[in-house]
Amino acid sequence: MRLRHDAPVVRASFDDPNLVSCAGLVPVMRLAQQARLHDAVTDRVRLPTDKGANPAGKVATIVAGMLAGADSIDDLDIARHGGMRSLFTGVYAPSTLGAFLRTFTHGHVRQLQAAARDTLIGLASRAPILAGADVLTFVDIDSMLRRVYGKQKQGIGFGHTKVGGYNVYLRGYNPLVATLSTPLSAPVIAATRLRSGNAGSARGAASMIAEAITTARSCGASGEIVVRADSAFYAKAVITTCRRRNVRFSVTCRIDAKIRAACDSITDDQWVDIKYPQAVWDEDTGRWISDAQIAETTYTAFAGTRHQVTARLIVRRIRRDDPAQIPGQDELLPTYRYHAVFTDSPFTLVQAEAQHRAHAIIEQVNADLIAGPLAHLPSGRFSANDAWLTCAAIAYNLTRTAGHLAAGAHATARPATIRTRIINVAARLAHRARTIHLHLPDHWPWQAAFDNLFTAVQTAPG
Repeated sequence: MRLRHDAPVVRASFDDPNLVSCAGLVPVMRLAQQARLHDAVTDRVRLPTDKGANPAGKVATIVAGMLAGADSIDDLDIARHGGMRSLFTGVYAPSTLGAFLRTFTHGHVRQLQAAARDTLIGLASRAPILAGADVLTFVDIDSMLRRVYGKQKQGIGFGHTKVGGYNVYLRGYNPLVATLSTPLSAPVIAATRLRSGNAGSARGAASMIAEAITTARSCGASGEIVVRADSAFYAKAVITTCRRRNVRFSVTCRIDAKIRAACDSITDDQWVDIKYPQAVWDEDTGRWISDAQIAETTYTAFAGTRHQVTARLIVRRIRRDDPAQIPGQDELLPTYRYHAVFTDSPFTLVQAEAQHRAHAIIEQVNADLIAGPLAHLPSGRFSANDAWLTCAAIAYNLTRTAGHLAAGAHATARPATIRTRIINVAARLAHRARTIHLHLPDHWPWQAAFDNLFTAVQTAPG
């Protein structure tokens, strides 16, 4: 691809008031209105002073900017370019939105999180974002470390993470995210919570799981609910919460002496060979793993306490191969590396083990947030950043629902893909008889997806 030499570009001017660069915000924000985002924020959020006035319009502006790719407060100015004021009312400047976010306290953030849950429930009634929830729903929870560089930011701390396979401590925040998904649908975010960088992964997880379960049932999850988590959440409070809420749990266990003894008690004839659909990179051994063996036994966790639980212990073992072994010289005794999962899943051994491995889907949600609004936590105020995280979850769920309505591969596409193909589409505005006609690019490769979304939100639901 090269520039034309017979008609060179010699001039560029920003002077057309009828152009917009993100025409896809029109159907997506109409979807937000149909999901009652504005009503939920108006009913739930009560902020003091004039800076907290009209929270619905300001939250909607932040969410619209995030939908278009904003990852900082200054980037929210994208909502005011060209003909955007002809398409939307109540669009606020970044300085106003920054002051608005700094007004939040912890209580106000909780109000905004309640509005986010109400919006997700509205989206679930508008599109099949949790198809199959009447049979099986997964609640996944995980934490991530978001590095920041400003030493004066409130609530920052040094937390543990892995970079390039190495354990490091970085200054930042530790957001906690809970998602809902089904075997037929991609995940949506049910709850978020911002924590200090040095917070333990399981801190506040039990109460967040309880909220996510309530949200899941409000979204139509009338079937089996399985809570999945990694070993950082192998705690009494987490499993007790699952049992009190009458849901199943599937939690990775740390391989301590008791777990290892339980693994060693499994006889050779109990192991079942499995093969991964795709090879998995093993950081510990530095090689691709394509097969393993699984088995199960009964195990009592937290024995001797009032929280003790007896359930299934599903174990996956992978043979340790010595890369320095001389060809033809077999090892005396095989050695294995174990991965244990403590669960009360009602499914078969192979199904339960595969379902737990699918918990890794939440890592993709974290990556999508980091590639979008969570590239920065832009404020020096802790509660402002917590509110920013909540708005990011709202934007994520709106993008996911828009993908469902666009149909095809967009139902499971990454938010960045949906943003590129459907939201950030340039258009020229034509005003006719008190209406606006959007003139979009000819031969747009994803015209059918845009048309599907635009048509779906034109008709009121129900």
